[in-house]
Amino acid sequence: MSIESIIGITSGLIAIVGGIISFMCFARKKIKKCPASELFDKLMQKNISDSERRKILTKPNKSSVINKKIKEEYIQNFTLENRGAETVLFDICDSNDIEPTDDICKGLIGVCMPSLKKRYIEKRQSKPDISNMNNMEGINLNKREQTVYMSELLKIKHPDACNRLISILEKHNVKYTFLKGTKDIWCRDYMPVQTESGKFIQFRYDPSYLKGNKEWEESRSDVEEVCRMNNIHAQSSDINLDGGNVLICEGRAILSDRIFSENPDKTKQELIDELGKLLECEIIIIKALHSKDEDFTGHADGMVRFVNRDTILGNRLADDYKYIQDDRRSILEKYNMKYIDIPFFTTNNRDSAIGIYVNYLEVNNLIVVPIFGRSEDKQAVDIIQKAFPNKIVETINYDEVALEGGLLNCTTWVVS
Repeated sequence: MSIESIIGITSGLIAIVGGIISFMCFARKKIKKCPASELFDKLMQKNISDSERRKILTKPNKSSVINKKIKEEYIQNFTLENRGAETVLFDICDSNDIEPTDDICKGLIGVCMPSLKKRYIEKRQSKPDISNMNNMEGINLNKREQTVYMSELLKIKHPDACNRLISILEKHNVKYTFLKGTKDIWCRDYMPVQTESGKFIQFRYDPSYLKGNKEWEESRSDVEEVCRMNNIHAQSSDINLDGGNVLICEGRAILSDRIFSENPDKTKQELIDELGKLLECEIIIIKALHSKDEDFTGHADGMVRFVNRDTILGNRLADDYKYIQDDRRSILEKYNMKYIDIPFFTTNNRDSAIGIYVNYLEVNNLIVVPIFGRSEDKQAVDIIQKAFPNKIVETINYDEVALEGGLLNCTTWVVS
């Protein structure tokens, strides 16, 4: 056999062995189990069915991170809907009594989430002792005590309305205080949004409706200065968003679609995903009025309010535009929610908020509803009281503030 033949055979054998080794490495990679975080990413993909997600969920459940703590019943009923990763992770932990430790959070979503752990612990601490349930009637067990903040300008510009509100708060032992350094009374809009875990998010306050009017532009509060003067610390976000356009309840947040036009540099999905992470909520977008002449802020708190996670109370649909009716019905069906109609009316003054009952103040076990000296007043109050049977409902004449374009939720910042 020639040297050339030997070299050829040897080279062939080396190629074959190399191929076998490569194939074995590839096969080993293929059969290697995916890390829990990769499986969680697959779980969150939008283009797969819930039945596929349930199969995927069984795999991280067997990982050392979870160690088979997710109940079989939970897996079989799992649905993604429009929830973000943080909301899903909290739901998994909450529903299966799994404390969201740093290892679990890092193992599944790649980052530590102390806010999730805090929310998990607080929720369990707030649960009543079942053995004492017979003696707990009438006590609010799930809420931390809240404080109402108002701009110092409210008592200067509208002393009568402010004093009427203060007297109601004092009657029900609600703590209140006034914010220094503000330039207008609408503190709900420029103050940070507080998540249910207690975290503060300071969004960029640069609303388009204040632009083009020198007086309004000069009235825009410097949010960083206000927070500094009042010793408030918050996480910053570059999203342009008013607090009046954020309603949060039990892991869900409602915002109007005005959020999209206020942030033209971001896609709709980018905004929804980012807001879901910041607010630790499932994001629900509702339509605002198309005409800014009729509703120049487009804030959600002038259209609907949460009663609970699955129920919203809002302006009577039969009296609204068809596209608003269609949107609300679509939202109700999509999220399996109930809608309670409340009367509303408009006036000839485009800047006035008179007629909007849903812009009430809710704090602790108290709801303060604006009334306007109309026949609709009693009906609106009765509906709100029925929706919140365990809360005290008070009424207030707030017209002098309403004539400037806002009501009770607008002029109060409620903090836990």
